[in-house]
Amino acid sequence: MTKPFDLLVAGEINPDLILSGDVEPAFGQVEKLVDSAALTIGSSSVIFACGAARLGLKVAFVGKCGDDVFGRFMLEEMARSGVNTGQVKVINGGTTGLSVILNRGTDRAILTCSGLIDSLTAEDVSDVLLTQARHLHVASYFLQTALQPGLPGLFERAHRHGLTTSLDTNYDPSEKWHGFDALLAVTNVFLPNEAEACSLARTEDVEQAARWLADRVETLAVKMGARGALGINAGRMVSTPSIPVKVVDTVGAGDSFDAGFIYGYLNGWPMEKTQRLAVICGALSTRSAGGTQAQATLAEAEALM
Repeated sequence: MTKPFDLLVAGEINPDLILSGDVEPAFGQVEKLVDSAALTIGSSSVIFACGAARLGLKVAFVGKCGDDVFGRFMLEEMARSGVNTGQVKVINGGTTGLSVILNRGTDRAILTCSGLIDSLTAEDVSDVLLTQARHLHVASYFLQTALQPGLPGLFERAHRHGLTTSLDTNYDPSEKWHGFDALLAVTNVFLPNEAEACSLARTEDVEQAARWLADRVETLAVKMGARGALGINAGRMVSTPSIPVKVVDTVGAGDSFDAGFIYGYLNGWPMEKTQRLAVICGALSTRSAGGTQAQATLAEAEALM
């Protein structure tokens, strides 16, 4: 049966305020001038959703935001990007989260005010909503603290309704990296970056980390920035180089990679083709400031495949 949505994203909602240039602050009431400032779509989950919609997937989003200027900005931009926000709960009196990104081109520091970022729970994702989608994606695991306890059960519910699942943990601010056995066991596609994969596997060798993680999930793709990606499916390792691109801003590149990978996965593409699309989507997203401004269309990405 055809379902209304290809993809359901359960995640956090917050804009990014990106400051670029000489952004290292100097305390002591020192005022510094930066090259540029931009208020853009933020949140790993939303950037992923927008990238998937731009590739042509039908995307619905479930999350929470405040009835404030940042929340209204995000809902308007998500709708403009083709993401269905009908399941987003707008909390009167609530505060939408905000990330301030100090961008130096290929490196950045992030200051986040969580607001409602950590308020979504597994119970907020109803069975009725699950039946309307083919796949469930979750990102920013460590920021979504209210979602963490129920996430293995949510993925199990998703499987019972015929959905596949994917996870991008993002970085663990506590650097403890524990409690994943039950969650990875019900995750079809796991999408860490190199640092996250090595931290979870307790090794500095990315190939060793990939093989350790691949024993726990159906499909694995490890993002390695300018060096491309390393993936494993059915015991076979696939290495994919990146493409040359003039980098303006790396914010959201990993989320755009995820969008490309899930597009290929849902369309039944082989691992090599899926990971190639993902690498291209991640690279092309760095051509402009913010996570969504330069996200690739399917035609743009396929032209480079």
